Amino acid sequence: MVDAIVKKLLLNERRAVARSITIVEENNSLSTELLKKIHPNVGKAYRIGITGPPGAGKSTITNQLTKLYLSQSKRIGIIAVDPTSPFTGGALLGDRVRMTEVGNNSKVFIRSMATRGSFGGLSKTAIDAADILDVAGYEIIIFETVGVGQSELDIAKAADTTIVVLVPESGDSVQAMKAGLMEIADFFILNKSDRPGAKQAIAALQTILMMRDHDAESWMPNIIECIASENKGTVEIAGEIDRHREYQKKNNFYLKKREKQTRERIKEIVETKLRDELWSESGENSLNLSLGKVVLGNLSPYHIAEEIIEKFKSQN
Repeated sequence: MVDAIVKKLLLNERRAVARSITIVEENNSLSTELLKKIHPNVGKAYRIGITGPPGAGKSTITNQLTKLYLSQSKRIGIIAVDPTSPFTGGALLGDRVRMTEVGNNSKVFIRSMATRGSFGGLSKTAIDAADILDVAGYEIIIFETVGVGQSELDIAKAADTTIVVLVPESGDSVQAMKAGLMEIADFFILNKSDRPGAKQAIAALQTILMMRDHDAESWMPNIIECIASENKGTVEIAGEIDRHREYQKKNNFYLKKREKQTRERIKEIVETKLRDELWSESGENSLNLSLGKVVLGNLSPYHIAEEIIEKFKSQN
């Protein structure tokens, strides 16, 4: 079954792509087998992360970028990560409607995915889905994330270029600094730059950026002004993505970054597998039997935790 799916993936059969992403979402032994099989063909696509506060225009920018890449005969995969299940609506139905213009194109594949409780805002399964799209021949993969501040930092673990989208109003530049988005942004987009306060927002961002430690050779994030709803600034955004891509290749950062990301991903996979094994039926039973002792004050939660771990180790 897996071999047949992989064969269809390599031929970019859309139903096989959709089915494969569903399989990795189920996160079972079949998904593990599939991800192992496709790995030799992973690594060709360039991955772009787009994040920022809700309402900043991330979906519109994604739509405009996709149209530009289509004009260059590229194939684009879009993974829209939402805070809730794709089946329950919410932000999904409001924001994704704007991408129907490109969603019907045969060279574009859009998939909405839930964060599934991931504190990073970017579901680990979304990274697996990106591998599926990579194997299927999509040259550009765009992660568009929910945009809730601190929880967005995980996007840097998945993207080759990370873009933070801000708007002039609502003090987003200060919020970005607090949230740590300043550290992950390879460049910024100030969307809706025709609105009042745009120049002040740019000045504030530039001041914050100048405080960062950097030397003559280090990458300094730019601030690109755009009005996404009018398709103004899209060419400049694509140009800055290309500039960052070339900078990484020239300075041998591209592979180093992917190596670091892979290290973090492997750690997460190991932790997930250990957690699943630890909290199997026997682990849950051990916990349930010991809860009363903790509640009555006879034993510390740390005692119980150590007992569960020791029992797990002895069984393995």
